Amino acid sequence: MTSYLFAPAPTPSLPIVGDERRFPVRRILCVGQNYAAHAREMGADPTRQEPFFFSKPADAVVVDGADPVYPSATSNLHHEVELVAAIGENGKVAGWAIGVDLTRRDLQSEAKAKGRPWDAGKAFDQSAPCGALTLGALPEAAGAIALTVNGETKQSSTLDQMIWNPAEVIEKARTLWALQPGDLIFTGTPEGVGPLAKGDVVEATIAGLETLKFTVQ
Repeated sequence: MTSYLFAPAPTPSLPIVGDERRFPVRRILCVGQNYAAHAREMGADPTRQEPFFFSKPADAVVVDGADPVYPSATSNLHHEVELVAAIGENGKVAGWAIGVDLTRRDLQSEAKAKGRPWDAGKAFDQSAPCGALTLGALPEAAGAIALTVNGETKQSSTLDQMIWNPAEVIEKARTLWALQPGDLIFTGTPEGVGPLAKGDVVEATIAGLETLKFTVQ
């Protein structure tokens, strides 16, 4: 029996629609600038190029209706709604969920300008709110994806506007990592990313998936 210096942290997990079981989260991989319009709004090349990734720790997930806390060290927290693929047994997609990639944009921009890693801008505590997982195939491959803040639409697009579709994103990730059960892959955000303040109510939707709603604390 293994003995630890202190009790290990509990395994982060997502609820599953219509199922008492939960999906244990191993790690979070995110693809950047995967919608042309978003790439343009970030000042990047919108043409189809080799996808690039960044990561978040598994315990960055915020689930079960919990509300993320406005993070420290930033005055420019941004929302980015995304389709999330959940990897199950045999490296296959087990299901899909809605995620919001919260970003300390000022820290990310500073890191970009200095050629430094984005970790402080992307991989902070409670930076990955996620909705419940829907098992099986993606309900609508070209379905609507949207995000509102206090009832006002900020992001609105369709999944078929991705530069690299979800299957391509997953296969590219597979060339870089040995994907394992429990991996989550955030597949990119459409245009309209913008700031959040304490008290803002965020609602994220993707056709056929469980709505994700939270209030920034």
